[in-house]
Amino acid sequence: MKNSLTKKSRLLIPLFFGVILSASQSFIKPNEVASQLKLPSGFKAEVLGSELGKARHMVVSSTGIIYINRSKLVDGKAILMLKDKNHDGVIDEQKSFGNLPGTGIEIKDGHLYTASNSGIFRYKLDQNQEVINTEKPDMIVSGLPDHGRDNAKPFTFDNTGNLLVTIGSWNDPCREPNSGKGIMPCSVLDSAGGVWKFSATKLNQTFADGSRYATGLKNAVAMTWNTQTNSLFSAVHGRGQFHDFYPQYYTPQQSAELPAETLYEIHEGDDAGWPYIYYDQIQKKKIMAPEYGGNGKKTGGEKAINPLLAFPAHLGPNDILFYTGAMFPAKYKNGAFIAFHGQSAELKKGYFVAFVPFKNGKPAGTWEIFADNFAGVDLAKPTGPIQHRPCGLAQGPKGELFVCDDLGETLFKISYKK
Repeated sequence: MKNSLTKKSRLLIPLFFGVILSASQSFIKPNEVASQLKLPSGFKAEVLGSELGKARHMVVSSTGIIYINRSKLVDGKAILMLKDKNHDGVIDEQKSFGNLPGTGIEIKDGHLYTASNSGIFRYKLDQNQEVINTEKPDMIVSGLPDHGRDNAKPFTFDNTGNLLVTIGSWNDPCREPNSGKGIMPCSVLDSAGGVWKFSATKLNQTFADGSRYATGLKNAVAMTWNTQTNSLFSAVHGRGQFHDFYPQYYTPQQSAELPAETLYEIHEGDDAGWPYIYYDQIQKKKIMAPEYGGNGKKTGGEKAINPLLAFPAHLGPNDILFYTGAMFPAKYKNGAFIAFHGQSAELKKGYFVAFVPFKNGKPAGTWEIFADNFAGVDLAKPTGPIQHRPCGLAQGPKGELFVCDDLGETLFKISYKK
């Protein structure tokens, strides 16, 4: 080993010597970090790596290679590849490549697809699922709108050769500037606040080559194709900002606890209603937005699709994964794990991974918190800074669940043993 260590090589030192270098430059054992997580009986969490950078979404190949897309460059590189070469549970090889940071990343038909905030690219994979040429990705789509806010471009693939890309709205309630008045009609919907469809294989497409697949979704960061139902599912970020212009209708507490974060099954042509309506999880109704004549009670959106589930406000769902592995108990089969990146004033909890049981392609029963305490502090009475914010989910070849976070820059592996 060289006497001097580069910034890149430091990443592996915690894995080999059983310590993690924290942001405060003090050493703690990985198991001490993982042991903070609260999991159902029989589950175990391990830390596979730290100082990974702003890890957003990730994917694990059939050969066990982990690819992570980061929202900020590390040593000029965006994508991180991690390999456990001898399959002993320890990451022993890493590589960084690509200079376009972003969120989405998927493997499809022998290629690794990745997203920046304005485009989708792909890299050719070899028979071991490793990128062949890291310097020359194919351009799939360029020119996707990027206005600096809610500009991540998560994506997925349908079962007929299409690429489905989220374009979030940079205008939270679609208001006129410095006003409580809504833009009517909401012109943002022409290029954002929904999901757009492109060819998954055609090179050098532009935004104009796509078509709007679904609308009325403010920011569908958590999005995946369910192969059991052959349909798109998304957990969507709700809007905010009620009491600033509408104190006659909303108290500060109501503004903090509304509206719901919503889970949808989405089909082409669907409209979920944003910005004209929102879903109130307390009244269990679609409510007309105050910018468009609502008063906190008036219902609306008769033609808008209904959510399958409603979660407390501001939890920030950032990834969704339907579990198809054989490692976890039967109750988890085909159910949905959702990584929540924010916190709820109503629950006084946040930064956790939830589980939604499914039966026959529909939610069945009550959702539950599956992996808790990534924050590392009691959010009801915090005594220190938040430690981790779950962002990306991936399933391993053995049925493990991987979780990465873009605050603590850490990769967790959750496994089960009877």
